Amino acid sequence: MRSDTRSQGVERRTALVTGAGRGLGAAIALALADDGWSVAVNDLPASPGAAGVVDAVRASGGSAVLAPGDVTTPEGVRAVVSAAEDGLGPVGVLVPCATGPQPEVPVDRMTWDDLLLPLRFFTLSPLLLVQAVLPGMRSAGGGRVVMVGSDLAQRTDVGWSAYSGAKAAQLALVRTWARELAPDGVTVNAVAPGWIPVERHAGTPPEFLEAYTARVPLGRMGTPADVAAAVVWLASAGASFVTGEQVTVNGGHGLT
Repeated sequence: MRSDTRSQGVERRTALVTGAGRGLGAAIALALADDGWSVAVNDLPASPGAAGVVDAVRASGGSAVLAPGDVTTPEGVRAVVSAAEDGLGPVGVLVPCATGPQPEVPVDRMTWDDLLLPLRFFTLSPLLLVQAVLPGMRSAGGGRVVMVGSDLAQRTDVGWSAYSGAKAAQLALVRTWARELAPDGVTVNAVAPGWIPVERHAGTPPEFLEAYTARVPLGRMGTPADVAAAVVWLASAGASFVTGEQVTVNGGHGLT
């Protein structure tokens, strides 16, 4: 049953999901559409997958538009938000999910550019996006921002300090912006997946999958649908009193 998203000024209108041409972003866009949101599907203009996500939403009776653009640049964000608002109306739910290359870099070979790359996607892009949609959310009396973080913001893995550092910075933004935007009726939260295999992980050796699964208390790998379900809940009326939080979706991986 579709939930009623009328709460704290958030009416069922437009959800903008960036990086939604594949992987977690695509799953989130489809799940929000299934919950009744009109969905603006963003990816780079050359992405072949975003149009397929839009087609899938429309085929199931939902409403969706393409919103192509580079969401790490001010001009790209302006184009993306304009496409979303012109096609579907004001953005009520923002899900920054775009990501870039994720190289494993040991500290003795790390450069400043290695640190900056994930920061562009996980801090700069959300900043530009929130600034672009905030006027509409304020006019509407509320909104939802749901970041896609990572459990690596709080646990460690060798060679992943640049990625983990950027995700930790993203979580700090979530907590601070939640306090700043609460008077506007805008909640800001994060969903923090563990390692969720998607297209970019094709070819992962079976023994790696088995070793990872053995460390998950719930005994299985997570799926994009697991992450999407958490995002849908944070966008719903049921989460209207939740802000500044991180919902970890990793089956208990990392528990001691």
